[in-house]
Amino acid sequence: MKIGRSERSAGYPVVRLRRLRRTPAIRDLLQETHLSVKDLISPIFVQEQLTKREAIQSMPGIERIPASEIIDEVQALSDNGIRSIILFGVPSHKDAKAQSAFSDDGIVQQSIREVRKHFGDKVAIITDVCLCQYTTHGHCGIVVREKVDNDVSLRTLTRVAASHAEAGADMVAPSAMMDGQVKAIRERLDANSFKDVAIIAYSAKHASPLYSPFRDVACSQPRFGDRTTYQMSYNNPREAMHEIQMDIDEGADIIMIKPALPYLDLIYHAKENTNLPICAFSVSGEYALIKAAADNGLIHEDSVVTEFLTSIKRAGADLIITYYAKKMAALLNE
Repeated sequence: MKIGRSERSAGYPVVRLRRLRRTPAIRDLLQETHLSVKDLISPIFVQEQLTKREAIQSMPGIERIPASEIIDEVQALSDNGIRSIILFGVPSHKDAKAQSAFSDDGIVQQSIREVRKHFGDKVAIITDVCLCQYTTHGHCGIVVREKVDNDVSLRTLTRVAASHAEAGADMVAPSAMMDGQVKAIRERLDANSFKDVAIIAYSAKHASPLYSPFRDVACSQPRFGDRTTYQMSYNNPREAMHEIQMDIDEGADIIMIKPALPYLDLIYHAKENTNLPICAFSVSGEYALIKAAADNGLIHEDSVVTEFLTSIKRAGADLIITYYAKKMAALLNE
């Protein structure tokens, strides 16, 4: 029976929840949400024909790295306990058909092979499957008559995913938001003996202004228009759940919600409505906002990063892609 206010006033003791917060040991004992290094996935940007690391002005602390340094980068992450990476390629050649995206000697394919050769199965290799970095127009699909053609794009995206699987990727993550992309990629992988390669579906990827710094890093700004015809509106939570269910029905192994912090409600609803693992992508704009505030002395960076990432975990995310992965790992390991 629940105790009402009138009954408490009639002799029941005052509830003192502060008893359970009195010491660090007690607080640790009763902590409900536990953020772990094992939850974190670190993005890595590898640029073709780059000879030394390049800093990104819009994302202090984030760099494009040459292929020659991919092992050092993954080793540094591994030393901090991070065993999962997601690779983004920045090619030296772009064209209208994104041919370098599925080239056998493409920058992502080379990087996958190097990481697999050096680390074996000790690191989970995830790859972003999209076309925006590889096309001259900067859109996530193939443009036909000034429009992104969904079905033509699917044929290219499946080639990209298969090339990543052939190189040794553990998981492919289609992010182009083309209808039917999960089904098409699953069928292509299965037909090419890659049934063990998992799909992390960018199921609810919103058309967000928080991607701007990423576009600087990946050199993927659209040359015309925007991406609102294929990425989701942030006004439509029911549509987001529909997108998630469609990807589940098409064979996704993990579903993703992107960005993370503005969409904690969707992470929570997804957790309540599916048994699949849920990945949240804390995007470049989230990183840049924290960095800018910290660099101007407005916040304590470590405390805010810890609180923000814990809130994503608390909302229901099983996996978190974050540009703060290395720093958060160091804090958790202290």
